[in-house]
Amino acid sequence: MCGLHLSAKDYYATDFGVKADGKTLNTSSIQKGIDFVNAQGGGRLVFTAGNYQTGTIYLKSNVTLHLEEGATLLGSTNPWDYEKDPYIRWMSMIFAVKQQNIGITGKGTINGRGFQTANNMVDYIQRGIYEDPLKLGRPNETNRPQNIYFRECENVEIKGVTMMNPAFWTQTYDQCENLLIDGITVHSRAYWNNDGMDIVDCNGALIQNCYVDATDDAICLKSHSADAVCQNIEVRNNTACSSASGIKFGTASTG
Repeated sequence: MCGLHLSAKDYYATDFGVKADGKTLNTSSIQKGIDFVNAQGGGRLVFTAGNYQTGTIYLKSNVTLHLEEGATLLGSTNPWDYEKDPYIRWMSMIFAVKQQNIGITGKGTINGRGFQTANNMVDYIQRGIYEDPLKLGRPNETNRPQNIYFRECENVEIKGVTMMNPAFWTQTYDQCENLLIDGITVHSRAYWNNDGMDIVDCNGALIQNCYVDATDDAICLKSHSADAVCQNIEVRNNTACSSASGIKFGTASTG
């Protein structure tokens, strides 16, 4: 293990034993890197060019994942490598729950490899290894990992990255405050219900300069809670391609 890069609060994922070979499952090592940066008071966990395979990780306060050009976070194609968060009750590659000052930035890519993951889940369900209703021949939405699910987080910045191929929605921001999504590219056509981005019961959000190509809704504002609403949200200067709706209010409109 190399010495940690302490200057400018940049820490390199490889310093925590993370491998960029596209084969090693790095979940534990990436999480240790996030935990370390959080414990130091914050900074960026930097991924240099390479392919980093992972299951579910949790982003923590004052930590930014920075993906340099050529760096790809690859979702594991093994459904068992993903957690269904007990509070959210959904699956995701990257979770953040009740955290502040977090971000994902850079010119790199998050690739969920959702087609393979979802079909591997179908195989487990058909063999009786995983319990699921398998509606219309596809796993329940809660059993297909998204790329990102942030819940009740404050001061969130998602900037510059490319997100692609989730098994379900690409990214969900649920009851978050002060959210910026700027200049990202989304290619979400790997499976069913592939929304580009879902803004749920958020207060204060700016979505700008993005390109979103989705099989389902491209940019979707929702309400999942009777005690919350979407408010103070601006969507501007985006290109949205969709087989459903470019911009949609709903389907869930509980609040």
